[in-house]
Amino acid sequence: MPAEKPLLRVLSGERVNPPPIWIMRQAGRYLPEYRSVRRQAGDFLSLCFSPELAAEVTIQPVRRFGFDAAILFADILLLPYALGSSLSFEEGSGPRLSRISNRRDVDALRGAEAVHQTLAPVSATLRLVKPRLPGGTALIGFAGSPWTVATYMIAGRGIPGQAPALRFMREQRVAFDQLITLLTRATIEYLSDQINAGAEVVKLFDSWAGSLGGADFEDYVCKPNARIVSELNHRHPGTPIIAFPRQAGAQLGTFEAVAGADCIALDPSVRPAEANAGLGARVCVQGNLDPELLIGDGAGLAEAATSILDGFAGRPHIFNLGHGITPEAQIENVERLVRIVRDWTPRTS
Repeated sequence: MPAEKPLLRVLSGERVNPPPIWIMRQAGRYLPEYRSVRRQAGDFLSLCFSPELAAEVTIQPVRRFGFDAAILFADILLLPYALGSSLSFEEGSGPRLSRISNRRDVDALRGAEAVHQTLAPVSATLRLVKPRLPGGTALIGFAGSPWTVATYMIAGRGIPGQAPALRFMREQRVAFDQLITLLTRATIEYLSDQINAGAEVVKLFDSWAGSLGGADFEDYVCKPNARIVSELNHRHPGTPIIAFPRQAGAQLGTFEAVAGADCIALDPSVRPAEANAGLGARVCVQGNLDPELLIGDGAGLAEAATSILDGFAGRPHIFNLGHGITPEAQIENVERLVRIVRDWTPRTS
């Protein structure tokens, strides 16, 4: 583990002050340099599958802000595309996929091994990025977790509340279990390829974890993530894994206990005191500033960021947002946030 990489030090269990910082969706539409490359690519999917352009936008926020990590520029829905789903991104209305409606649709999907060829450009992007990063900057790969990816595949798009996926799960349990199993296997292959291509950390995004509860939460959020973590630990010992069970709330402790990730990313609804009480004292946490605070005049930004820094001072902590940065974010506010984190020192009693 390179001693000069603060993110890797924290993920190994060390407290680093000030903590390392990167932000979710840090390469995106709030940056003029990103918008320029996006125009050059023509459309979002072409950008994801153009390694040289995707590498450039991966590096852009590190170049501008000096973040402690670069995260691969890609999308969680590239995986269902590799499995045979149609995929398009429509400006202003988000992604659209062909819908999974029954067991025949699940049977028609390709096997997990399809990710190796179809998503080879993603690995190529990582190989281009790695040698171009500053010495202290870690490289993060990622994928969506099976439940979250399944919700998009079943609805054909993102839907608040996930009613189509919940109905499919309850009415067609055999087909649903088959889909979750396939996505789990494919995610393992995909992330393993990313690690082989140079990712030093990988992150699992379970963005719709909070839409499940009780036994369903354990069966379709905790256990698939645990299988992915376990297999990656077996194949790539020493590669840390961050898991993001968004809006898991009171179920965070259950997720931590079952999933076995090295770090738990938190959404903005989780207060530091709640996380400290619900998670093991030595568990690394990541987060969890509200991205809305980066819009407009940034009122409340310093107070909220300092509260998070103070709240997690006693454990390994990676400063981040609690969800992705929005296109409306002000660059000046991001610059200010980085200064706040870099200048922070723990309070002494």
